[in-house]
Amino acid sequence: MSVIRVSTYGHGSRTLLTEVNVALNLDGKKAIVEDLMVVAGSAMSAVAADYRGLTVSEANALRKFARAAGVDVGVYRNTLARRALKDTDFACLSDVLTGPIVLLFAQADPGAAARVLRDFEFAEKLTVRGLALGGQLLAASQLKAVASLPTLHEALGQLVCVMKAPITKFVRTVNEPAAQMVRAFAAVGDQKKAA
Repeated sequence: MSVIRVSTYGHGSRTLLTEVNVALNLDGKKAIVEDLMVVAGSAMSAVAADYRGLTVSEANALRKFARAAGVDVGVYRNTLARRALKDTDFACLSDVLTGPIVLLFAQADPGAAARVLRDFEFAEKLTVRGLALGGQLLAASQLKAVASLPTLHEALGQLVCVMKAPITKFVRTVNEPAAQMVRAFAAVGDQKKAA
């Protein structure tokens, strides 16, 4: 039985996101596993974070912020998440899937999920348990390094600059003898005018 529970504390002013207590039948579990397999199968990186203490409105803000960055966010039962991630590049996250975990999957940019957690306004309430990139489990301390990875457009711009540099250097080298000759003629012309 899958267990997910949402609890409200106080007089509705402070709702905390915790486990939700909902019984799932076998078909429901299979659907969750299949959906997560599809998301993980197309993702470039993933981050697992403990979300204890995050209010429902803050969790909704996280989902909205992540959606704008092209990152899929979900809270899954850990046993179902382990099963769904088993044959993917994110199987390495299995060891960190304990307790209340939110999973963030970056679809188009390997650093997007890490940037979401780095830049989210309530990030201090989230505890990063692990990052998965290229089939490798990275420590939570690597969040800033992964977040600083260039976006696709930045990487393409850097590639163009790298490819353009040798061509620019070659053109300057080819043009330099002609430019030296022009400068020499100009210097000779200036000397004759001065004399």
